[in-house]
Amino acid sequence: MTRARIFAALALGLLCGAWSAAALAFKPFTVKDIRVEGLQRIEAGTVFSYLPVKVGETMTEDKAQQALRALYATGFFKDVRLDEQNDVLVVIVEERPAIAEVDFSGNKEFDTKALTRVMSEIGLAPGRIFDSSVLSSAEQELKRQYLARGYYAAQVQTTVTPLERNRVAINFSITEGQIAKIHTINIVGAHSFSEKRLLDLFTLRPPGWLTWYTKDDQYSKQKLAGDLETLRSFYQNRGYLDFRIESTQVSITPDKRDIYITVNITEGDKYTVSGVKLAGKMLLPEKELEQLIKLKPGEVFSREKLTESTKAITDRLGNEGYAFANANAIPDIDKEKHTVAFTIMIDPGRRVYVRRINISGNTKTRDEVVRREMRQLEGAYYDAAKIQLSRKRIDRTGYFKGVTVDTVPVPGSPDQVDVDFHVEEKPTGALLLGAGFSTVDKLIIQTSITQSNVFGSGKYLSAQVSSGSVNRTYSLSYLNPYYTVDGVSQGFDLYSRKVDASTLAVGAYTTDTLGGGIKFGYPLSEQDSLLFGLNAENVKLGTFSNSPPPYVDFVNQFGDRYSYGAATAGWTRDTRDSVIVTTKGARTSVGVEVAGGNLDYYKLSFGTRWFRPLTPTYTFDAHLSLGFAHGLSGKPVPFFKNYYAGGPDSVRGYRAYSLGPQDSLGDALGGTRQIVGGVDLLFPVPGASKDRTLRLSAFIDGGQVFAQGEKVSLSDLRYSAGIGLFWSSPFGPLQLSIAQPLNKKPGDQVQRLQFTFGYGF
Repeated sequence: MTRARIFAALALGLLCGAWSAAALAFKPFTVKDIRVEGLQRIEAGTVFSYLPVKVGETMTEDKAQQALRALYATGFFKDVRLDEQNDVLVVIVEERPAIAEVDFSGNKEFDTKALTRVMSEIGLAPGRIFDSSVLSSAEQELKRQYLARGYYAAQVQTTVTPLERNRVAINFSITEGQIAKIHTINIVGAHSFSEKRLLDLFTLRPPGWLTWYTKDDQYSKQKLAGDLETLRSFYQNRGYLDFRIESTQVSITPDKRDIYITVNITEGDKYTVSGVKLAGKMLLPEKELEQLIKLKPGEVFSREKLTESTKAITDRLGNEGYAFANANAIPDIDKEKHTVAFTIMIDPGRRVYVRRINISGNTKTRDEVVRREMRQLEGAYYDAAKIQLSRKRIDRTGYFKGVTVDTVPVPGSPDQVDVDFHVEEKPTGALLLGAGFSTVDKLIIQTSITQSNVFGSGKYLSAQVSSGSVNRTYSLSYLNPYYTVDGVSQGFDLYSRKVDASTLAVGAYTTDTLGGGIKFGYPLSEQDSLLFGLNAENVKLGTFSNSPPPYVDFVNQFGDRYSYGAATAGWTRDTRDSVIVTTKGARTSVGVEVAGGNLDYYKLSFGTRWFRPLTPTYTFDAHLSLGFAHGLSGKPVPFFKNYYAGGPDSVRGYRAYSLGPQDSLGDALGGTRQIVGGVDLLFPVPGASKDRTLRLSAFIDGGQVFAQGEKVSLSDLRYSAGIGLFWSSPFGPLQLSIAQPLNKKPGDQVQRLQFTFGYGF
């Protein structure tokens, strides 16, 4: 018998002995009355309810033991005894004290309310019965929470103070100490790669200039496990098939301030691939499956390419209804020649079809809003590509934090599966009161009420008020993305907008616009859609004594009030993998606008932005925007509808709207033709490689606008180069760039530092 079992048997024996001693103090008798002694807070009726005997019944040894067990099990009493006095059953109890209050002192890392809530969940809260074992567990939980935050020197001292009426006050006195930081990470056994290069793969790192924000200088067992897996993948993707992590040591200095991590590795030999072949039941043409294999003979072995190959094969079979297909790569290693050959065994399993599609987690959003994004149908053969497309479309709605998919076999039906989609709702409404600042609009005050999922219907509604030194806007927008079951969208916009361009680089003018319109979208495919719209505006134009002569001439000829309508049409193709942090894909659009009324003109536009991943952390981003405008019915294009270039969202390094034709005072007049483009190399901020909300870019921009009748020449484009920063901060988005013009010409207005910060706080 083990030592633990011996102790358990002894404890049980002692407890039973105590019960027997308390219960065998009398012989069986008929109970004439029951009396309870020692109660302070607990009602006598509570004790009576646990007794297995009533007045007039016979009290026996068995019933006495049952009574003791039941009363001890309540947790209300420290001691319980039974006695008999002239056929009266006397229950003598000693109550456990009640908790009067629980407080904390010395805690800075954790909020007192949060700690109080945790203690209440454990069982320590005012009004609860005090239990020293629960108190010990609570103390250990506090220490564990501090250890998880890196406070290895944290100490917790508990004081229990007795109070009147058998109550106690509990105080946790916390000495937090300082956070332990990673002092050094060593990798022992690396020969093919420098230790610095390997450590750059790690999320954990010694304190740096940004670790105050990322907390990556604080030890985490989970982060270290992830770093070790990244290290293993790094080696095996470069041919080191036998790479091993021999051991990992984590030590802390006696003062609990510095942590040292040592990783011992064995690199092994570098292997090349001698061959890859397919075997098993393939079902599909072998040549088609061979094209899915990324790993080729003669190449250095890469675990990543091998995994991609087997996944591509199983996904392809999944598209044919084989939900549980398996492709297993069996290696044949030649250690002398340092080569490896693989045989990919294919087992498609049974072809299945989808019985039901189940949706869970949508506590607010209606089922139909989720189901209309489905591309996999119930009763059809299982198609992995359609299921993943469905998951992606549900995620793109923006109504949920996450979407997971599980394929569940139907018991008793080997050819059927259920597909379970689980979504996690997120807040889709916002009341925003905020401010921001930019080099264009200066101080911006914004108020908006937005609900992108009104009553769980998937419809969008927004009311906004924003005020800056240039733009003042009042707007109301509505969009129903499924106006028809086929995915035709319909919406409208109402707005009042005032623009004061006197503080910009353009000639001084003001516009006061009241307008509105309706819009429709028609999907052509999963990536393509057509957009149509009708819009009407009433514009009041204002000029100043220092306004450019062309502006004054336009007002003299056509007046200062205009009512007109415009029809718009466009085509958009979007293949981006994410609309927030894009790494691959593209978005391309072509549009036309035709206006008639007091103003007659048309505009043609083309825009594309293309992303390509170069490495897991580096992304190439290229963009191009073209615009062309021309007057109709013998009228010119209104100058306030001109194109402008320069600024944070155009050609960085030049003042916003400053490029293009100018008047005699150096004010920009805009143009009817526009060319703006550039390339960016996007990469993570050093020390924050895992933070996708924080990215740097090295860029080259180019662009220009040209007046009506002016020759368009690429030699007239202005170029700049620099670095940029984007941070999706808790206070709102921040964009910052530092650029140097590359071919500045006389009259150009340079603005090297440009930024836009946030709106909400």
